[in-house]
Amino acid sequence: MVAEAAEAAEVAGKSLFYFSLFIMTSESRKSTHKVAIIGAGTMGNGITHVFAQNGFPVTMIDISKEALDRGLNTIIQNMDRMVQKEKITSAEKDRSLGLIKTSADIKTAVSDATLIIEAATENVDLKLKLFKDFNQFSPKDAILATNTSSISITKIAAVTDRPQQVIGMHFMNPVPVMKLVEIIRGYSTSDEVAKEISDITLRLGKVPVVVNDYPGFVANRVLIPMINEAIIALWEGVAGVEEIDTVMKLGMAHPMGPLQLADFIGLDVVLAILRVLQDGYGQPKYSPCPLLVNMVQSGKLGVKSGEGFYNYTAGNKELIVSKAFKP
Repeated sequence: MVAEAAEAAEVAGKSLFYFSLFIMTSESRKSTHKVAIIGAGTMGNGITHVFAQNGFPVTMIDISKEALDRGLNTIIQNMDRMVQKEKITSAEKDRSLGLIKTSADIKTAVSDATLIIEAATENVDLKLKLFKDFNQFSPKDAILATNTSSISITKIAAVTDRPQQVIGMHFMNPVPVMKLVEIIRGYSTSDEVAKEISDITLRLGKVPVVVNDYPGFVANRVLIPMINEAIIALWEGVAGVEEIDTVMKLGMAHPMGPLQLADFIGLDVVLAILRVLQDGYGQPKYSPCPLLVNMVQSGKLGVKSGEGFYNYTAGNKELIVSKAFKP
């Protein structure tokens, strides 16, 4: 009996040791995550900014050196504005910038990353290719995240051999300012990974909201049909651009009207998300307005192209309705 008790105590002791080791290893990883961000555009450089500002070593990756230079310059300019507004000190800015590296070699850049966040164009084929690369070139215990605003996490995870480590981190634009991070669990995402990503999000000074993997998740399933309905109201002649946006700003307390917001998001992105919703649910209420389709086909994409529902010129903050929508 004594021997059996001793043996049981030894087994229990070993179990406690290995459990403690697992916890310590997990906590250690949380404090030493090495982050790789794929994409140096608006979302990629914004995500890089917030990770570096909160003490994470981060590599921003893009196939174009010009894109990397632009992305890094954007981060520097945004941090300079934060210094001017006394939100951070010059020393904090320098320390943050010192944590950022750039690379055009994805294979090398992800080879020692423990957290990879894809923030490339909202194109499903591109994302699937990237996640195949991550799966091949990154450490087997690395977490693979995507900033997709609508594409299925489960579908993305299926091209890897670690679907339990694939998750969505949907940051809002502009990333350094907006507090929400919509965290999307794929069908196989583990509880541990979901918790770790939530904890990391809190360390970034953001608010994590965990949702499940259905087309559009929550944010865009609600937002994008509203924007589409505003475009339909314009198309049908119910009201003009300014009138529609003013109703939503003053009547519904939205800081930005839906048409201006569509320009800010990018009309091509709005259309792509509507296509995902339409394909995912097969319901006519998600059909994109023909006006939106025509604007995208003509290259009127909003802020990024200089014209959408409004005209945009460098240095001008006044909202000027596009000539196409003036009486």
